[in-house]
Amino acid sequence: MRARIVLVKSAATLIALTILLVLAPWATPHRAVAQEQGAPPGAPKPDATSWVLIDANTGMYLAGKDPDEQLQIASTTKIMVALVALEEGVDMDEKVTVSEDAAAWAGSVYSNVGLYPYDQVSVEDLLTAVLVPSGTDAVYALTEHLGDGSVDEFVGKMNDKAEEMGLENTHFENPAGIDDPDNYSSARDLATMTREVMKYPEFRKIVAKPEATISTQDRQIQIVNTNLLVVPNSGYDYGLASGVKTGTSPQAGPCLVAAAESGDESYIAVILDAGGEFQRFDAATTALEYGFGEFENEPLVEQGDDFADLELPYRRDESVKLVAARNVTALAGPGLEVARQASHEEPPPSAEKGQRLGTVKVSVEGRNVGSSPLVVEQGYESASLWQRTTYLAGGLKRWILQR
Repeated sequence: MRARIVLVKSAATLIALTILLVLAPWATPHRAVAQEQGAPPGAPKPDATSWVLIDANTGMYLAGKDPDEQLQIASTTKIMVALVALEEGVDMDEKVTVSEDAAAWAGSVYSNVGLYPYDQVSVEDLLTAVLVPSGTDAVYALTEHLGDGSVDEFVGKMNDKAEEMGLENTHFENPAGIDDPDNYSSARDLATMTREVMKYPEFRKIVAKPEATISTQDRQIQIVNTNLLVVPNSGYDYGLASGVKTGTSPQAGPCLVAAAESGDESYIAVILDAGGEFQRFDAATTALEYGFGEFENEPLVEQGDDFADLELPYRRDESVKLVAARNVTALAGPGLEVARQASHEEPPPSAEKGQRLGTVKVSVEGRNVGSSPLVVEQGYESASLWQRTTYLAGGLKRWILQR
């Protein structure tokens, strides 16, 4: 009877697995898995539809809420504009003539810097106007120029870059982030593109400016950063902040991509559809503070750590320890799974102290973060003739007794 019950249970299990396999092609594994990612216990809960905190050095996901949800992202779209422009190696000193179409965005309901038709502005000043006060007129002037007269051509380059980077939840329809069902991204994707563009010193310099001055052929325009984290005495300034970009629109709500660094730690926080215009700054600060407070680079393997006992050749009950030759340091903190995998060679007849006989590899959340040689803690000599004879005789004796 018991055997029949076991068979029935096994058959039921097989049927369930078969159903899952049949349904699998219609599932969306990337989004399903990603949506399960959240914040470790004790992490903050910013008032936002979606948010994410990543380690800027490695890109590792640390905490968040619905990090892969596709949402409108408003002017944070301009981060990708900067990435494409800088990757193409634009001449920052090149002069651009502002077209009538681009200048038409000035004076509209969208943020702008007040460019006039036929203004002569350098690429650097246009990029500054795009990133600091989020000038829509500036972004259309810049992308029209870099797209060989076609804004759509440049937007195509933005989408090509998103595809190249594997940003599966991102698509651009315009360079300014104007509300459009086909202009969207996710908190994780925005963090990824921000991490990439922060590699460019020109970008880092611009987004850290509290204010700036841009010039045309006949006037100067004073601009102030809309990212209050980098504006002293704004009431929301955060001393460790190094950028990056705000975004606000009716469909996207208040958004903010923020970066901060201190010593060897660097984090990027993305807040999408925050609870209010100013709450996004509090939310980003809270996320970044969580990073600095709970995560740190620490030795995950320390020099001298013991990873193996090698039995010496031709000697029973005699062994030598293999220890790490150096530290392996990486980011550690709540929710991060650390794995250490040690491997070693067969022990040679003799070895000197410090001789390498293996390796320990360290990974965090499945990412390789470093390795250390494993070396002999104490050297040893080759077995004597008596030790060899005794070892072989003992083995022969056990073989005879087992037969």
